[in-house]
Amino acid sequence: MGLYNSLLIGAQQTKRKLFISYHHREDEYYRNRFETLFRHLYINKSVKVGDINTDVSTEYIKRLIQLNYLSDTSVLVVLVGTKTYCRKHVDWEISAALSKKVGRYTGIVGLRLPTHPDYGKENYNSDNIPSRLVENLKSGYAKLYDWSENEEWFKTIIDTAFNAKNSQSHLICNSQPQFQRNRCD
Repeated sequence: MGLYNSLLIGAQQTKRKLFISYHHREDEYYRNRFETLFRHLYINKSVKVGDINTDVSTEYIKRLIQLNYLSDTSVLVVLVGTKTYCRKHVDWEISAALSKKVGRYTGIVGLRLPTHPDYGKENYNSDNIPSRLVENLKSGYAKLYDWSENEEWFKTIIDTAFNAKNSQSHLICNSQPQFQRNRCD
């Protein structure tokens, strides 16, 4: 095998650092399924249950997530279920991923879960998608796809989001105020 082929194979096996943002009560099944299917393809930078003491202030939690988890993440994957749009932690995570102050920009990709009312549809109702994600879908910075378990598809969408953070960061929209509380249960 020549040097070119060795470099090509190495490039194809680059593991991106991913942070998975999701509604912890509603979409845990898909978060676990995502990890089972794709964990060999990425480095998990996500917060795990029990990593952060929930008895501390929300500002402290935000800072911990920004500095310890998102600061060197390549791509933020938002698992979009039925109530993801109203979760303050999802909003904070998307906001941090779009802030150069946190370390660097992060690529953003949304995955509509099979439980989402717009799954399988050509268009989406922006009221059912996290608003900060919608802003970046409209600007062209982020992409939204339906859930799939196809490994080649997964690699392609992650690489697309990774490349966007470098070539399309001028399209980032992150001006709306962060959620102060959850907008639904």
